[in-house]
Amino acid sequence: QVQLVESGGGLVQTGGSLRLSCAASGIRFSLYAMGWYRQAPGKQRELVASISSGGIINYVDFAKGRFTISRDNAKKTVYLQMNSLKPEDTAVYYCWATGLWGQGIQVTVSS
Repeated sequence: QVQLVESGGGLVQTGGSLRLSCAASGIRFSLYAMGWYRQAPGKQRELVASISSGGIINYVDFAKGRFTISRDNAKKTVYLQMNSLKPEDTAVYYCWATGLWGQGIQVTVSS
C-alpha cells in the first residue's frame, strides 16, 4: 500500500521547535523527490522545503535559516526540523512525494 504518514506535530510556544517525520511505504523511496508543504486556514497550500532523490535541497524564503529538511533513505523517512517557530507557522503540514500526499498534521504555535 502506497502511503505517506506524518508524525511529530503538535502545540508549541513561540520560539520553540518541532521535528516532523514522514514515513513512506509502498514506493522506492530513494528514487523520489520529497518535500513538505503547509496550509494555513483560509490560505492556499504552499511549499516549505523539498529534497531531491540526489539530496538537492530547496527552501522557500520563510523557511531559510529556521527549518531543515533531511531524508533517511534506509528508513524511508523525510524530516522537517523547525526551529524558532512563530505563530504564523501555524498550519497543517503535508508530506509530499512526487504524485503523492500525506494526510497532513497540525502544527500550532502559540504566542
